[in-house]
Amino acid sequence: MNETTAPVDSLLPYAEWAEEALRAVAVEALDHAGRRGLPGEHHFYVTFRTEAPGVAIPGHLKARYPQEMTIVLQHKFWDLKVDRGAGSFSVGLSFGGVPATLVVPFKALTAFADPQARFGLRFPAPEPAVAAAPPVAEPAAAAPDAKPQVVSLDAFRRKRD
Repeated sequence: MNETTAPVDSLLPYAEWAEEALRAVAVEALDHAGRRGLPGEHHFYVTFRTEAPGVAIPGHLKARYPQEMTIVLQHKFWDLKVDRGAGSFSVGLSFGGVPATLVVPFKALTAFADPQARFGLRFPAPEPAVAAAPPVAEPAAAAPDAKPQVVSLDAFRRKRD
C-alpha cells in the first residue's frame, strides 16, 4: 500500500518558517562569536548579496563584488555585533590593510559555514534591490601596492545543475 501522491499546496508557509529557523542558527553563531569570541579552530565563512537592501559596505568592495561577497571571520575581525532589532550584524575587517565596517542584514545571507564543525547552511538569494543603498564612505586611500585580502571561494562551490 505504497501510493505516490503529489505534494499538497499548503496555506501555511512552512518553507519560509524553516528558512527563518535555519537563518536563526547562523545569527546565534554570529552573536556567540561577537560576545565570546570564536573557540578553538572555529571560523566562519559568511556569504551575502552585496546589492541586497540594507547592506552597507565600502564603495571599493561594492565595485569589486557587485553581487555577492564572502567574508571569513577567523583571527582578524573586530566589533562583531548582532542587532536583532535591526535584523542585521556588523563587523570590522581589514581589506588590503584598510579597515572597514560592514553591515549585513540577515536576509542578505546566502550561505554560512563553520568548516571546523563541518557545518554549513545555504539560503535562497534575496530579491535584488530596486534602489541600492548608498555605499559607506571610503576610508583614506590605501598604498598603491596594497591589494584586497578577500578570498574568492568560487572554485570550492558546488556547481548547480
